[in-house]
Amino acid sequence: MNRLEKKFPLKGEATLNYGDGEYQIVSAGDFVRCAVTGQPIPLDELRYWSVDLQEAYASAETSLERYREVMARRS
Repeated sequence: MNRLEKKFPLKGEATLNYGDGEYQIVSAGDFVRCAVTGQPIPLDELRYWSVDLQEAYASAETSLERYREVMARRS
């Protein structure tokens, strides 16, 4: 079995500090939750997050959705 096989469920939610181009693990876990959808995102698949809002996103589309939402509130 290799790390790409998804036979085992995710064990626990991590807490991260999101920075520019990288993140730091504050409390250990296997995944974080998408701030828009609530979908668990395995840490090895995490690609999208907001430094300003300190939240993760499951995809570029959900990231854009949150950005538009935040910008609409600021207007």
